[in-house]
Amino acid sequence: MADSREYISRIEPEGSINISEDVLSIIAGEAIKDVDGVGGAGGASIGKELLGKKSFYRGVKVAVDGESVTIDAYIVVTYGHSVSEVAKQVQSSVTKAIEDMTGMKVLAVNVHVNGIAFERDK
Repeated sequence: MADSREYISRIEPEGSINISEDVLSIIAGEAIKDVDGVGGAGGASIGKELLGKKSFYRGVKVAVDGESVTIDAYIVVTYGHSVSEVAKQVQSSVTKAIEDMTGMKVLAVNVHVNGIAFERDK
């Protein structure tokens, strides 16, 4: 079975470096998870404490263009937080994480807010 994943490849004097889209998705998902005001990923509208790493990773789509990437992040914002501020923080956090960890250029982080999560009574 052929591997259909996209890779960002860089040739170095010591050999090649190949980074999978999956790795980029995981990096972005971890960055999203740590943003205050994000209550979920994708269409999930449950609290962060109930979401595992895979849920945030699945709320990320990566498009590779040479040595550059574009990220689409699908999130749910926690009620009471500014949607635009949370989205801007997601953009900043994802860009920094991917560029710092891979050295690749992030062309854009498109944030899609799919819903609002309400804090559960404790």
